[in-house]
Amino acid sequence: MNQDTEALPPLNITPELIQQHGLSEEEYQQILKHLGREPNLTELGVFSVMWSEHCSYKSSRVHLKRFPTEGPQVVQGPGENAGAVDIGDGLAAVFKMESHNHPSFIEPFQGAATGVGGILRDIFTMGARPIALLNSLRFGELDSTQNQHLLKGVVSGISWYGNCIGVPTIGGEITFNDIYSKNPLVNVFCLGIVKKDRLLRGLAKGEGNQVLYIGAKTGRDGIHGATMASDSFDDASEKKRPNVQVGDPFLEKLLLEACLEFLEQDLLVGIQDMGAAGLTSSSCEMASRSGTGIELDVAKVPRREPNMTPYEILLSESQERMLLVAQPGKEDAVLAVCRKWGIDAAAVGKVTDDGLLRIRDGSQIVAEIPADAIAEGAPRYERPSAPPQYQELLQALNLDTLPDVKDATDALLQLLNSPTIASKRWVYRQYDYMVGTNTVVCPGSDAAVVRLKGTGKALAMTTDGNSRYCLLNPYMGGGLAVAEAARNLVCSGAEPLAVTDCLNFGNPERPDIMWQFIMAVEGIADACRAFDVPVVSGNVSLYNETNGLSIYPSPIIGMVGLIEREDDITTQWFKQSGDHILLIGETREDIGGTEYLKIIHSREQGMPPYLDVDLEQAVQRCVLILIQKGWVESAHDCSEGGLLVTLAECCFTHPSTTFGATITLNQERLRLDALLFGESPSRIVISVKEDNLQHVTQFIQDLGTKVPMSVLGQVTDRDRMAVTVQRAHEKQVQQLSWSVEDLANRWQNSLVQQLDAAQTS
Repeated sequence: MNQDTEALPPLNITPELIQQHGLSEEEYQQILKHLGREPNLTELGVFSVMWSEHCSYKSSRVHLKRFPTEGPQVVQGPGENAGAVDIGDGLAAVFKMESHNHPSFIEPFQGAATGVGGILRDIFTMGARPIALLNSLRFGELDSTQNQHLLKGVVSGISWYGNCIGVPTIGGEITFNDIYSKNPLVNVFCLGIVKKDRLLRGLAKGEGNQVLYIGAKTGRDGIHGATMASDSFDDASEKKRPNVQVGDPFLEKLLLEACLEFLEQDLLVGIQDMGAAGLTSSSCEMASRSGTGIELDVAKVPRREPNMTPYEILLSESQERMLLVAQPGKEDAVLAVCRKWGIDAAAVGKVTDDGLLRIRDGSQIVAEIPADAIAEGAPRYERPSAPPQYQELLQALNLDTLPDVKDATDALLQLLNSPTIASKRWVYRQYDYMVGTNTVVCPGSDAAVVRLKGTGKALAMTTDGNSRYCLLNPYMGGGLAVAEAARNLVCSGAEPLAVTDCLNFGNPERPDIMWQFIMAVEGIADACRAFDVPVVSGNVSLYNETNGLSIYPSPIIGMVGLIEREDDITTQWFKQSGDHILLIGETREDIGGTEYLKIIHSREQGMPPYLDVDLEQAVQRCVLILIQKGWVESAHDCSEGGLLVTLAECCFTHPSTTFGATITLNQERLRLDALLFGESPSRIVISVKEDNLQHVTQFIQDLGTKVPMSVLGQVTDRDRMAVTVQRAHEKQVQQLSWSVEDLANRWQNSLVQQLDAAQTS
């Protein structure tokens, strides 16, 4: 019998001990009600991690119910390891996005690497083979050595893990703003494919069925990692390095293949990744979902460190571990598969019918808690919310006092030099985005695209979010993120299917932050309903705050779309000289919250662009039909930087060549900066061949829904992007011209030059 003193009830649970475990006195009183007695130290630790914000969503869950989660395409909605949608041919796409923000600030390489490892396990736990990774990253400005360190460490960690395990990282987005200097955001997305009728779930059914532990041995790394991820930071936060786990992608590759073999041989009742809260979360969540109990013997858990207590074993977040429930009589077959792949495995418990998570250390019971109490019984808060007093000041932007752009030529160069807009080639060239030979559209276009071998179909995927829009108007910012993600998919030729999200916010105990969260969720929910894209999975990351300074509200939307025919795959760059350039949509006077306003006027202010949902739907539907008819050569979403940046990118983002363009813009009564650099949504720049121009214009004219369209000019083979701006009512003409090679060099080299310059200084 193990007489480990930590496994025995403490003589006295003090307020200090409760506080050390991140629990309030009120929460402790709820624990007493669930147990009918005082917890021992092990049980207190279990409640601590499972009732942390990171695991329980206690501040956000009541609001997440606003999301639409159902639809004919939905195979699995929220509540499992990942969501899944039907893509035809008996297949389902399984995908999810999660955050690893706090660990990546403390230890950027391992924090990002283990974030990739965790999201991969969420996918193959569902029985799906991962085929694509994306990410969404936020860092402070690159004039800081610390921000450079974070960027380089995170990118290295993402590339190392993905490249080693052999899953391509095919896209994503990066934004730079000093608000993220102390709280970088690392959101990782993964998608896999599985036969729809072979989907696995995290269930623990069948009294007496064996519970098996497989994967890496358990160590002391990551203990209370979930609690750390549910807390604000201060200047001492880097001392929390021991809470960051260490990943092993080579072991994860073996684990992946073993799990898919379990599926092929039909060996499992259920399977769950040991992510945040480790063995504790996987066991109690499987039991809670199934209405059963689980009994575990921690003495049987494979360990790599001596003298580990039950408390440490249960709370460890060592990576590359899974918990399985075997089919009756198939335990030996599971263990045989693990031996084949060289993976540690052990039978550590059984399913019970009493609803309890019972933990033994040999013959001694060291914890006994209702599984539902720790998995679903956490308090759910409707925290106070109110817009901040500074909100009106943020939204106030008097265009009458804002000078119009004086030098549009220089303004375009400055915008292309902005690291948020500039090429991210320095980043994605470190990723192996071709491994697996499924990648059709590589990083650098509006959406990444992978083929579905043997079907003639393809999947497009994107991650999008504009934090500045959400700061200025969180409701509109949330809706705009959904609209842009759907627009990016349409530009690739895809019909949007469903959403996963990663909701990154500050301290929810502050009413202004809670207000931002609630409004953003409502904006996302309303937009998802409008575009008929249910939310099938997601993640909430709160307490992204250091020394009282919270990040901008940063909801990130991951969206997946289906391309029925590979011939419909479309990219953003011009294809040949002579094609006509069209703008589908309408430019309005949308200056507030733009990258132009930040870069040229050093202001983050105003109202973000207004999203006209009906217009957005009409534009997207129109462009998708045009693509499917074979009339579109290229399509590019007009977003950060506005129309001029969009046109420039169409000229020089082709992988092997550049094109010029001659453009005529009618300014009418718009400000020049709004015309050139405003960020009105619901706009797509397309190019069409001469033979198809009449078809396109006639089709748009015949639409029952009004879709604005204007012919802007033509693609040329010259090294010039020439823009003529006309004011018809004043008969004024302004000529603008740039060398495409100069624009391309500025855009392509900006990120590297800023890194080098900061390093030198």
